[in-house]
Amino acid sequence: MSEQHSQPPVGPSPAGKLYLVGLGPGDPRHLTPAARQAIEASDVVVGYKTYIVLVRGLLVGKQVVATGMRGEVERAREAIALAQGGHTVAVVCSGDAGIYGMAGLVYEVLRETQRPEAEGPEVFAIEVVPGISALGAAASLLGAPLMHDFAVVSLSDLLTPWEDIACRLDAAARTDFVLVLYNPSSGRRTEPLVEARRILLRHRAPSTPAGIVTAAYRPGQQVIVTDLEHLLDYEVGMLTTLVVGNSATFRFGDAMVTPRGYGRKYNLGG
Repeated sequence: MSEQHSQPPVGPSPAGKLYLVGLGPGDPRHLTPAARQAIEASDVVVGYKTYIVLVRGLLVGKQVVATGMRGEVERAREAIALAQGGHTVAVVCSGDAGIYGMAGLVYEVLRETQRPEAEGPEVFAIEVVPGISALGAAASLLGAPLMHDFAVVSLSDLLTPWEDIACRLDAAARTDFVLVLYNPSSGRRTEPLVEARRILLRHRAPSTPAGIVTAAYRPGQQVIVTDLEHLLDYEVGMLTTLVVGNSATFRFGDAMVTPRGYGRKYNLGG
């Protein structure tokens, strides 16, 4: 069941609208003006409890639908039903709604629940509001690790078979992409990271720089620059984003830097 609190909505508008809003990493300074405007324009805000807390100052006078972990499908269905009823609804999630966020799920649920002959969303409008992604936040705290081609892989096998994840890791490592790893570990799920490191070491030197960013721009933030060999020496959880460099990535003080290639074409020393 969803948890509803705050004051009742001011009332549905004649035609509903659904905003899919990325909140960024969590610090209010990194909430975009467009995301703030979408939340302010909505009479209902739907989201995971942890993310609802991040914008509690914007929720006065709004209906709030908050659910717990793994309540994504329920949230999507409720948001759609509210928008179909004429409400302006903001579905909020951390980072960017279109990168491992709620945007795709909402579209999937819509496709499965509306008339087969419909070619797009019925009754209401949808707007995806981008936010600063976890990979962007982590990269900014690590320096400049994503300055050349990179790949992003989630290590969570909740929705994707591990065999597919392992295949993607191997291909990305073999082709020398910088790698960003989402959902690397949790209290009950530690083996995927161990296996991922083993796969990467087939193609990367143990000295390859690796960054560990936990709770980026939130209380308890931790940023560590280490290497692939020592990656497992540090605590990693669901709030952690990992960045593993490619063959050209180097450490510069406390920063990770992946050169774009300017040094091959220009005299950077002037």
